[in-house]
Amino acid sequence: MLSAYITRGFGYYWDPTYMLVIVGALICMAASMRVKSTYAKYSRVRSMSGLTGAQAAQRILQAAGISDVAVARVAGNLTDHYDPRNKTLNLSESVYDSASVAAVGVAAHECGHAIQHQQNYAPLNIRSMLVPVAQFGSGASWIIIILGIFLSAQPLLTLGIVLFAAAVLFQLVTLPVEFNASSRALHMLEYQNILYGDEIAQTRKVLSAAALTYVAGAAAAILQLLRLVILFGGRNDD
Repeated sequence: MLSAYITRGFGYYWDPTYMLVIVGALICMAASMRVKSTYAKYSRVRSMSGLTGAQAAQRILQAAGISDVAVARVAGNLTDHYDPRNKTLNLSESVYDSASVAAVGVAAHECGHAIQHQQNYAPLNIRSMLVPVAQFGSGASWIIIILGIFLSAQPLLTLGIVLFAAAVLFQLVTLPVEFNASSRALHMLEYQNILYGDEIAQTRKVLSAAALTYVAGAAAAILQLLRLVILFGGRNDD
């Protein structure tokens, strides 16, 4: 019975599927450490153009024919993001005023998202549509699964897994969006002569490390989904 999950006590809380969660956490930690170390390394390398992240962003947006996107400074470190709702390209303090190849690369990446938005890039549109579903699914799935356990209700467990799967789908759709934004960024940086020679390769390392955090997050989510399916998928009350 489903209620056996509760009565097994200590044995349940240390079931072998926890290894999937641990592996996912380790992958995310490794990716986070790599992006931080890579960014720190190349944040000390000043670009030959001397353009700051904000200036590089303005040049890229102008070259792309985008005049209705504002470049703004936001608090935090590596909190950079493009907001399609108000067409604002938000650069963190460590990127906005910095002329390092790392900062310029991050700013260009966010410009890549603005260009995707302008051109109605399909994966970006799909991701935007999935946002409310993913937000609801990631929050409600665990509540529904816990209710399913206590009520021994397989339909609730199945619903919880489906909702969590929707959040996982959002992370998978995010991958091509992020990789494409980085590809656009590198192209524009070279085409606009914002970075030169080895600077492009250095920036590629920064953006590749950042992309790995999305890959790691997706992998961890898939492992968690696999764990839920193993524990609760298709079980009977008897």
